[in-house]
Amino acid sequence: MRALLLGGAGFIGLHLARRLVADGHEVTIVDDFSRGRSDAAVAQLKVDVVSADLTDPAFYAGLERGWDQIYLLAAVVGVRNVEKDPARVVRVNTLVAMHLLDWLRAGDRVFFASTSEVYAGGVDAGIVPVPTPEGIPTMISDITAPRFAYAASKLLGEAAFLHTARAKGFDAVVGRFHNVYGPRMGADHVIPEMSLRAQGGEDPFRVPGADQFRAFCHVDDAVEAMVRLMATPAAAGQIVHIGNDREETNIGDLAKLVLRVAGVSPAIETADAPPGSVRRRCPDLSKLRELTGYEPSVTLEEGVRTTYAWYAEHGRPS
Repeated sequence: MRALLLGGAGFIGLHLARRLVADGHEVTIVDDFSRGRSDAAVAQLKVDVVSADLTDPAFYAGLERGWDQIYLLAAVVGVRNVEKDPARVVRVNTLVAMHLLDWLRAGDRVFFASTSEVYAGGVDAGIVPVPTPEGIPTMISDITAPRFAYAASKLLGEAAFLHTARAKGFDAVVGRFHNVYGPRMGADHVIPEMSLRAQGGEDPFRVPGADQFRAFCHVDDAVEAMVRLMATPAAAGQIVHIGNDREETNIGDLAKLVLRVAGVSPAIETADAPPGSVRRRCPDLSKLRELTGYEPSVTLEEGVRTTYAWYAEHGRPS
């Protein structure tokens, strides 16, 4: 099988590439390396690596065909990046999606990476249940909040891929990721961010949003879900939640776990959650299970330990 990973040098992309190579597939990674890293982890993979601007239509004009699977993972993500330059988020995420849609033909099979943020506003508004299935209303509670520029770009992508796939005759699978974490994901996520602060000896240890709840999904489980969905014909045309619904935890308990793994006992100082942060998030994985038989396998403690160890070895990403 030949797989094309657009944005394949990033966090999820690299772990997916490793899995596909281990399964014996031929993989090509395309990335502009503005967020994804051209490092030893990429160099060690037995894949073709192409450096390209995925917002440039000229790239697609020269892109070869004949891929069995295409994964669109390229996007500007991360709360700090989104708040700093929301216009860039909308521009990059939209252009990459639209140019790829123009290039796709009947018979192609593509995975579009989306996010739970597309419905986050509905949770705090009380109209979306938790655990959350796919059929709920999508809702952005405050479109003027910069962090929702990302959600809006992904909501546009969902609609564009599903409707264009039907019109042009290709297969599209939309995967909504829910709090995926793991080694090499940068520092703009709660688990690596806490790990780095614990390693730095912060005391008191700040815990914003300690009373909020999340269901964290290790990247290896997320990759397993993606691989299964792309091998399942019935997943075409579907929006499917990807995550781990077995170990919902609050952020205060997560902080205690990270500190226990770190072997330190600082005083804990709670603070308000960042503006726009949803109070609770946990996916309903009924559709994913029905389609693929998926079950998450990495426990939160195991995942935190391996993630913490990676950041202890590599430090804060540049």
